Amino acid sequence: MKHSPRLCLLSTAIAACLPSLSQAGEGGFIEDASATLTARNYYFSRDFSDIVGPNRQSQAEEWAQGFILNVKSGYTPGPVGFGVDGIGLLGLKLDSSPDRVNTGLLPTRESGKAADDYSRLGLAAKLRVSRTELKVGELQPNLPVLTYSDIRLLPPSYQGVSVVSNEFAGLSLQAGHLNSTSLRNEAGDDKMLAMLGHLPQRAATSDAFNYAGGDYAFNAGRTTASAWYAQLEDIYDQRFLGLKHSQPVGTWTLGANLGFYDSAEDGKQLLGEIDNQALFALLSARHGGHTFYLGYQAMFGDDAFPRVFANVSPLGNEVPTFEFASADERSWQLRYDYDFAAMGVPGLVAGVRYIHGDNVDVQATNRGGARYEGKDWERDLDIGYTLQSGALKGLGVRVRNVTARSNYRSDIDENRLILSYTWNLL
Repeated sequence: MKHSPRLCLLSTAIAACLPSLSQAGEGGFIEDASATLTARNYYFSRDFSDIVGPNRQSQAEEWAQGFILNVKSGYTPGPVGFGVDGIGLLGLKLDSSPDRVNTGLLPTRESGKAADDYSRLGLAAKLRVSRTELKVGELQPNLPVLTYSDIRLLPPSYQGVSVVSNEFAGLSLQAGHLNSTSLRNEAGDDKMLAMLGHLPQRAATSDAFNYAGGDYAFNAGRTTASAWYAQLEDIYDQRFLGLKHSQPVGTWTLGANLGFYDSAEDGKQLLGEIDNQALFALLSARHGGHTFYLGYQAMFGDDAFPRVFANVSPLGNEVPTFEFASADERSWQLRYDYDFAAMGVPGLVAGVRYIHGDNVDVQATNRGGARYEGKDWERDLDIGYTLQSGALKGLGVRVRNVTARSNYRSDIDENRLILSYTWNLL
């Protein structure tokens, strides 16, 4: 296999850094350090049984092996502590062909073939004062306005600066500025795109994503209120209000996750006017190993829900295949999860869900064409097992089967098989 210069650089840097880390620093810099290496084997297949749109590819199917190295130092002693975090990513092609690319597992070259390998090394310097932390460099934020979307072979990341403050009990405040991104199947940095619903908007890019917000937990931690603001500069800005609550009732635990987004165009309006309000409610009831969910989600305004490409969002009815976030869409979800530990089989979990959407303004969603009511539905089945003992203790296996149908976008039959194992190096 031919190795890229970036792959060689990654291997050399990791080998060079590990011995020096073992000799560096004082105080908690080494004592509080951690390092993990995750191996992830990922098979992904999507069949498009009713192709809608300019891309006529009928199947996306690839198999790849990934490695994720996470190294986190502690902080130097004193009122101001300094530290460093690092992430190393390596993806290897196991199977692909030009007629089955674009699964999101591997980069696709100009030749139409998937890359044999891709890799990345990212570092972030960090500074801590009291219970406030500043980071500069490679970041992986997980926010209501920019959700951490580790749903393929390797996780995405961003480059910029972030501040997280937990000075007051129950209150977490965050703010940040991001200037570029490394997508889940790319090694380099690039400007950020927006998505409207399920469609990436490649006509405009931005080199500034700004955010600020906070979460306040109270009522013995059972209730959390959230307020956030985000701006993909010159494309859209967004406001979010959320409320989560968990309430024991006898042997049951009832839960509610409520949220509202308001989005509009920003600055130079590189994608024109954007008008979307999104409301969701996801209710749950847990008893023993059983958890039942009921969800409702509604889009208002002239456009689909905007977010940074290629992320999912914490909308109640969004799943990694269909988003149910098209213009004017209304959707309902029924979901059931079971943890087999309640039957004496720890490590085995399963879940099934069905989501139905309608009232889609297809002309607004696709920004052109004939106007009619769009409808879609999706059924997901997930089964996962983590080995509890033996030489392979900790090995995780997950299977996912999806059937998704629509009258305004391509139908999808999808299968995923994911094997993962994590070593604790420090």
